[in-house]
Amino acid sequence: MAIQWTSDLATGITTIDDQHKELFARVNKLLAACSQGRGKEEVGNIIGFLEEYVVTHFADEEKLQQESGYPEFAAHKRLHDAFKSDLAKLKDEFEAEGPTLRFVVLTNRVVVDWLMKHIAQVDKAFGNYLRKA
Repeated sequence: MAIQWTSDLATGITTIDDQHKELFARVNKLLAACSQGRGKEEVGNIIGFLEEYVVTHFADEEKLQQESGYPEFAAHKRLHDAFKSDLAKLKDEFEAEGPTLRFVVLTNRVVVDWLMKHIAQVDKAFGNYLRKA
């Protein structure tokens, strides 16, 4: 089940929005590889990319938040840290079980649901703050 980037998810911060679009593309690639039964190695490569990319993306967001004096920075960072932990658990599940149906369902819950909710609510709130500041 692919996820769709829509303009209502835009934060108004070009760098962040571009990174979000790339994350959507990579998550879609992961979901497609799982649902098409493609090799464990391909799925593993995509998860590895997501691990690195999320770290970079979160660092970029957090830097912007600190530089702008964003009052919700600490709460936002806690959400990022929790997601990184969840992604690590997802990787462990994948390494233990491979691209099983359970893994695909878990990926949807952990990655897709979180990504959509986080961008639509938390990241957009930061974008609104920056526009008003």
